[in-house]
Amino acid sequence: MAGFTFCCGDFAEMMDAKGTVTNEILQMIEEDPRVCYINSDSTVNRVAAAMKKHPDRVLDPGIQEMNMVTMAAGLAKEGFIPFVQTFGPFLCVRALDQIHNDVCYNDFPVRLIGTHAGLSSGYGPTHNTIVEFGIMNALPNMTMVAPCDANQAKKLLRKSLDYKGPIYIRIPRGEEPAVYMEDYDYDYEIGKAIELSEGKDLTIIATGMAVYNSVQAARKLEELGLDVGVIDMHTIKPIDKEAIIKAAKATGNIMTVEDHNILGGLGSIVADVLMEAGVPARLKKLGVPDCFAEPGYPEELYPYYGLDIDGIVKSAKEFLGK
Repeated sequence: MAGFTFCCGDFAEMMDAKGTVTNEILQMIEEDPRVCYINSDSTVNRVAAAMKKHPDRVLDPGIQEMNMVTMAAGLAKEGFIPFVQTFGPFLCVRALDQIHNDVCYNDFPVRLIGTHAGLSSGYGPTHNTIVEFGIMNALPNMTMVAPCDANQAKKLLRKSLDYKGPIYIRIPRGEEPAVYMEDYDYDYEIGKAIELSEGKDLTIIATGMAVYNSVQAARKLEELGLDVGVIDMHTIKPIDKEAIIKAAKATGNIMTVEDHNILGGLGSIVADVLMEAGVPARLKKLGVPDCFAEPGYPEELYPYYGLDIDGIVKSAKEFLGK
């Protein structure tokens, strides 16, 4: 297994993806007159200051997710690039009608940012967002991206300025370990997976918050004599089929890791790619089973669902019969 020279070590820097995204968008507003920001019930002082400075481009309608999306569609129609940021479960489920009809149907360049994603919210099953991959993957014209850390989220925001059509961006609540060092310069392209390492025995394809734990799990598996590759599949749609097929041919064993329902999630999408390509590879889907997520904080729920480092190691060993 090639070394993870561009990844943080065992004690990774903790970063706030949600706060980083907010700050980056506000900076983009200063630089680009096309950028608008629609936030829901914000309590951030910097957002309040930006609303006073740019009252026509920084908006807070309150807790009105459906109206936020329709407002964004109207702004996009007039040539702006609106970024909508609010809790993921209320964005991708409550405002689905508006996303489907107002945004996707018109192919508007609206950037929908669902925060507190996966198991990160700490507010229980009503606030854990474990369905958005399946929903957004089924919407025509939609692009679905789950950056693995705050640094990658910043790259995504910048790339999105010149990207056609709507994008759903999935980010956690905050205080997540950084996968990529802040000063590490790497190419980031929407729709192009990042191969963190190559393997001979197994390839782990992970997305979002699951990438860091997958990297650390691969290191532990290497100590056990297993050659494990890791792919950062930050873009769920359009999925990087080439990277999946290449990994399947190289190892014959694929394990997907995601803090999402295993039905309709990354694992299901990877399975579709393998079946359509006719690649003879075994697949293990590791994620949240088909249920409402239990109440609890991420540090409790990740081990509960086997998505922590030790859980990924255990699943990989069982999958390989070790």
